[in-house]
Amino acid sequence: MTGYVEIFEVGPRDGLQNEKREIPVSEKIELVDCLSNAGFKRIECASFVSPKWVPQMAGSGEVLMGIKRANGVRYAALTPNMRGYEDALAAKADEIAVFASASEGFSRANINASIEESLDRFAPILEAARHIDLPVRGYVSCVTDCPFDGPTAPSQVAAVADRLFAMGCYEISLGDTLGKATPDSIARMLLKVRDVIPVGRLAGHFHDTSGRALANIDAALSLGVRVFDAAVGGLGGCPYAPGAAGNVATEAVAAHLERLGYDTGLDMDVINQAAQMARSMRGEQEAHV
Repeated sequence: MTGYVEIFEVGPRDGLQNEKREIPVSEKIELVDCLSNAGFKRIECASFVSPKWVPQMAGSGEVLMGIKRANGVRYAALTPNMRGYEDALAAKADEIAVFASASEGFSRANINASIEESLDRFAPILEAARHIDLPVRGYVSCVTDCPFDGPTAPSQVAAVADRLFAMGCYEISLGDTLGKATPDSIARMLLKVRDVIPVGRLAGHFHDTSGRALANIDAALSLGVRVFDAAVGGLGGCPYAPGAAGNVATEAVAAHLERLGYDTGLDMDVINQAAQMARSMRGEQEAHV
């Protein structure tokens, strides 16, 4: 196997949002600055959600304004509403992201809105971003399993992904939020989604709760997916998904892809340095529990 596979680094946002220790802005900036030297094309490092609901994302504007931006790297921010969109613009985010769920139960628990209501909420964000050519990425959560509704129908994932793509999202990241997916359930889901969205516009976002993230990446690779989200040091999880462990670790994904013969363009020495930094953030948190 040969070819390029991109790893989209989400550790500074999706990774840190679930850590219990209050991590200073300076540490977040240090982590992003380290990752900026690793060869990533995209790093998600901010989330303009209410600090009341996700306190770890307080100071996101300060992070974006404080990092040393590397040439060729886009710095992304999550924007759940128009206020978040405006804050992201003020902080000079290079791209933004909106997030929907493929299951009603998770949508209501996560953002207190139905799937349809969440999509309606994103419409003005995507319209505003289109007018200034700001890239918008779309996340779909619970693509195989939901902690409230059980298994997610692949057709439902395809329907939500199709809506986000039609609204203007340049890429759709498909999230195994609980980490319960298997290669078979990932394949069934992707076959449905590929019917409505070109595979080159899809990304995999797999948690390693059950130790199957790399196997699920293999299943997605076999169906043409060439972008995968990962969090350095395996940080993360989801505050609204009980039992969800961390995202699959960037260093594990990069090493796995290299073994398969794919090029990631990443400097493993820098990745390992960043992973050590990320794990120390978690370790300090655990020492205070």
